[in-house]
Amino acid sequence: MASNLTVEQFAAEVAGALGERLVSLLLYGSWARGTHVPDRSDVNTLLICDAADESLFEALAPALRGWTRAGQPAPLILTDREWRDSADAFPIEYEDMRDAHRLLVGRDPWPGIQVERGHLRRQLEHELMGKLVRLRQAYAALHEDPKRLAPVVVGSVGGFFTMLRAVLRFAGRPVPASPAELVRSAAALIGFSAEGLAPLVGHAMGGPMPRLGKHDPLRAAYLAAVTRTADYVNRLE
Repeated sequence: MASNLTVEQFAAEVAGALGERLVSLLLYGSWARGTHVPDRSDVNTLLICDAADESLFEALAPALRGWTRAGQPAPLILTDREWRDSADAFPIEYEDMRDAHRLLVGRDPWPGIQVERGHLRRQLEHELMGKLVRLRQAYAALHEDPKRLAPVVVGSVGGFFTMLRAVLRFAGRPVPASPAELVRSAAALIGFSAEGLAPLVGHAMGGPMPRLGKHDPLRAAYLAAVTRTADYVNRLE
């Protein structure tokens, strides 16, 4: 974490500021999964509250001041009703949070939350096809500028790994926490080269930013992996 302010201290400040208006505050993402990279990974939180109005933001402001100055993102905010009604809109995110979260303060928000397979499959198809067409657009625009293409590729990997977790979940397979094991398991199921993504996996585990030369095989391997994953999901029943 980029500051001496811990997530537990932040949670205590939020709880003190909101009182009974707070329903739940969750830690999710890489810090909850145990795959975070210190001084690089964001500390992601979700705040569920009674209402999202101006008085809420005013009450939160002192707690958020130090948190955001430390480089951490403000919490995602949903009302209790929105949380209970939105599993159909965000099935991938809900299941990802359910698998790796820590309740910081408040009550357990998961009882009664169900994700339907049909909703999960539709979001997977939408997200993967969107990622694929945007990635092809970037490849076309930056084909002769690999230094600018590299951060685009690296910046998209976190979302792709989220999709791989969702595909494994949909298939009823175990979902490894480690990026290396995740890619290996997904590659075996979907049919792309895990070895080709090794530089991206290494970076996700704390290694250096991959250098993406004009003819670097990583370029083709990553595009092929996203393409194959989108095709796999498109064929799911």
